[in-house]
Amino acid sequence: MSAIIEQKKQLVDEIKEKLQSSVSTVVVDYRGLTVGQVTELRKQLREAGIDFKVYKNTMTRRAAEAANLEGLNDALTGPNAIAFSADDVVAPAKILNEFAKKNEALEIKAGVIEGNIASVEEVKALAELPSREGLLSMLLSVLQAPMRNLALATKAVADQKEEQGA
Repeated sequence: MSAIIEQKKQLVDEIKEKLQSSVSTVVVDYRGLTVGQVTELRKQLREAGIDFKVYKNTMTRRAAEAANLEGLNDALTGPNAIAFSADDVVAPAKILNEFAKKNEALEIKAGVIEGNIASVEEVKALAELPSREGLLSMLLSVLQAPMRNLALATKAVADQKEEQGA
C-alpha cells in the first residue's frame, strides 16, 4: 500500500514542479475529441515544445495547492488535459485556441500565466497576441523608422541642392 502512496506523492511533486517551472499552463476539456484529433493536437503542441499531459484531477488539485495555485481547482472537473510551456508564454494558448476554433469539442477552461491564475477570457486574449517573432519584427520596424526617415530627409535635401545647383 505504501508503494502506491509513494507513487502518488511523486506524481503530485511532478505536477507541482511543472506548474511552477512553466511560464504558461493551459487546462482544457478534451471530451468529444476523436483519437485522431487528440493525436493531431499533441503533434502540434510537441512541435512547439509544449508538454501536454492528462492527470487525475485529485493529483492536480493537490499539486496546485502545493504550488499556491488553489484558484485552478475550480477548473479541475471532468476529463482535463494540461499544456505546460517552459519557454513561450503565448504558444500553448495560441495553439489550443486555434484548435478549439476548428474543433468545438475542445474547451479551454483556465490557465496559469507566469504564476498567476488566468481566466478563459485572459487565455483567449493571450492567444490573440502576435507570436514572439511577430512582436520582434514590429519592434524592429519601430526602431528602424527614425533612421529611415532621416535617410529620406537627407536624400530629399541632397536632391533639392542638386536641382538648385544645376
